[in-house]
Amino acid sequence: MATKTTAKLQTEREGKSLFSAMKIGAWAALCIGVALCLVNINDFSDHNASLMSGIGFMVGSVFIYTIGTAIDLVHKRNAGSSETE
Repeated sequence: MATKTTAKLQTEREGKSLFSAMKIGAWAALCIGVALCLVNINDFSDHNASLMSGIGFMVGSVFIYTIGTAIDLVHKRNAGSSETE
């Protein structure tokens, strides 16, 4: 019984730390994207590499956050189903 509880706590911690790391990464990517967009926003064209990179970082941050949230939900669901066993 104690080993099941210890294993459950360890997987919960891993899930929470992974979600936290991905959340921090998503916010960092968003900040980088906004900074890149604001640096050269006066030349608004598809030839502006920093603007296109900034938009890519901002879109990527949404995907990173979504994937992190999905992983967190899966970990919570798995932890809940192992309690009933």
